[in-house]
Amino acid sequence: MAQGRGWEGAVLRLMRAKDFTLTVTGAEDVTPRYRRVHLTDGGLLAATGIHPTMWVRLWFDNAGKPHQRAYTLVDPDPAAGTFSLEFALHEGAASDWARAARPGDTIEATVQGTGFERPTPAPSHVLAVGDPASLPAINSLLDALGSAPATVWFEGDGDALPFRADPARHEIRRVPREDAGAGLVERVKAELPELLRATPHPYVWIACDTRTTRTLATYVRKELGAPKERTHALGYWRAG
Repeated sequence: MAQGRGWEGAVLRLMRAKDFTLTVTGAEDVTPRYRRVHLTDGGLLAATGIHPTMWVRLWFDNAGKPHQRAYTLVDPDPAAGTFSLEFALHEGAASDWARAARPGDTIEATVQGTGFERPTPAPSHVLAVGDPASLPAINSLLDALGSAPATVWFEGDGDALPFRADPARHEIRRVPREDAGAGLVERVKAELPELLRATPHPYVWIACDTRTTRTLATYVRKELGAPKERTHALGYWRAG
């Protein structure tokens, strides 16, 4: 299946990535700019198992060239062989596919590189930073870490998005997207240190655009001294 996917497909094949064909069973618009697509998994869940924040690479056609993007599984059901994917809609091949997706459509998916290690000891407070692109992973993370309280700095318009936060223990701090992520960086730097100092076993999780993620990860690890094993940072998209 990696044939025709350029160098990315060749590298993934060398790394023994697993390929599957997903089939659309339905779709719904959560908001005008956020769409959920339901799929059968083509045997993926039975072959790979599942873990929190698990993601797959989808392959799209972009003007005749292969284009891959990663998406977090939503409500994976191994027994039924189904899951959903959620798309924060903008311009591009992935969003175009999601807008047009209809039952019976298929798309190729690759599983390679995804993983999750539960922090030990369990977090006494989860400190997360994300945006609409990483919302499915945030929801999965909060579910996985159980009763731990969480503070989430969420960049962008979150109105009507499908947060699965429990108001009794999860606080969502909304941050407008300003100056290519600079506003989010400033807000987190102003508020995170106090929470980090007050938490005996923190877990810091960062997933927004690549540049902002890198800036905040460096700050948390080098300036605040958070242990590497208590932090996770992954850029989910590149700002244009």
